[in-house]
Amino acid sequence: MLILSRKLNESIMIGDSVEISVVEIKGDQVKIGIQAPNTVKVYRKEVYSAIQEENKLAALSSIDDSLPSIQLPKTRQ
Repeated sequence: MLILSRKLNESIMIGDSVEISVVEIKGDQVKIGIQAPNTVKVYRKEVYSAIQEENKLAALSSIDDSLPSIQLPKTRQ
């Protein structure tokens, strides 16, 4: 893990297109701004973790449980 110190209104760059800025510092809370292309998804960690958990549950559920049973007509021989 890379650890950097930044002051108010200072930024760091991730790659060529993601900029993270310190916008406000109030007590023990720091507000950051993230400027990134629309193609880069940005989530709070707890939201990202919840999405990952939902995806795991969806992958584990059987497709048979979600589709109705279809009765096919009997064919004559």
